[in-house]
Amino acid sequence: MSYSLTPGFRIPALQRGLSSAETALTKLNGLAASGVVLSGLVVSSPPFSAFGAVGATALVLNASPGPRSIARWAAVGYRRVREDTAPESMTRAAGETRSWTLYPSHGSIQDPYLRAGWHEAFSRALVFAGNQSRTGGIQVHVTHHATVRETTTHHQTVTVHIPQGVAPARVMDTLEHELAMLGDLMPHTPDPPPAVVERGPGWVALDDGRYASTARITGWPAETGGNLMSQLLLGHDEDRSLATLYRPLPAAMSRRSAKWQTMLGLAATTDQVKTDEHERASSSTHAALVDGATLVDLDAYLTAWGTCPDSVTEARHEAALITDRYRIRLDWLTGQQHRAHLMTTAHGASTRKGAIL
Repeated sequence: MSYSLTPGFRIPALQRGLSSAETALTKLNGLAASGVVLSGLVVSSPPFSAFGAVGATALVLNASPGPRSIARWAAVGYRRVREDTAPESMTRAAGETRSWTLYPSHGSIQDPYLRAGWHEAFSRALVFAGNQSRTGGIQVHVTHHATVRETTTHHQTVTVHIPQGVAPARVMDTLEHELAMLGDLMPHTPDPPPAVVERGPGWVALDDGRYASTARITGWPAETGGNLMSQLLLGHDEDRSLATLYRPLPAAMSRRSAKWQTMLGLAATTDQVKTDEHERASSSTHAALVDGATLVDLDAYLTAWGTCPDSVTEARHEAALITDRYRIRLDWLTGQQHRAHLMTTAHGASTRKGAIL
């Protein structure tokens, strides 16, 4: 399985995780730029305002002060003014959604050899899910909650969402059998998502009395060895939640994505060391695709919980220190905490790409 923290189709100027509206605007911008260039080469010189319009659109879509582009910051600000909490439409997409609690066999995650086998079995399930339609759409959402009391208890869920019209109903049953081989699998009905009653600088207060601060994990090094969960969830004084949303791509889309990533990644890079790095990554991806793997676009989220604003701020600072230690990058999603806390619950399985910018 080839995992990716960037979308399957990617060109260097684009930001990761574009929504459908941003993708359409970007394509229109590219077509307009092509028309301006061709008109200058073939027919007649275009007006200077055409170059300015295309350049301004490209600047808004791609210039990124911080973790997001200018267009995304504008969208985040609009949502902040318009919404006090996440709307129901965010987590109620049409299709079939099913959740289970999953507990791997004792010692599977602690032992490096058993953990590798567990990951391989999970990868096979993702490959099957991705190849059930011509276009990507099936989403597999895994959450892990660590509740700290006198002893730390763990609760892990797996949720699968199949959009309406993407795959037949039998696919859900087959995926359930695939997941049942990973450990003890039990049907689970998630509780209703908590509502936001107060918003602060970088945190939200929920109606169940808890305070939450959620970050998107935008990158982690290969040296984690698959034990990212233990690094982020264990050995802390406050509750933590970690969730990963997998979007497996079909084999045909994976091959096209790998081709474009290789071509455009190398074409836009002038640093020779970075070029060699891209080439090594593309060769590994090529070998994995030849062996039958597929690309998986994924989003990962970490929520630090607290009992008051000061405790959640301290938990957030502690999380930042831990991630710095392991070279894990976090984006604390400024202005989107009213939506982001849902991504570490089972309800995040049915969210569309672009719900969190």
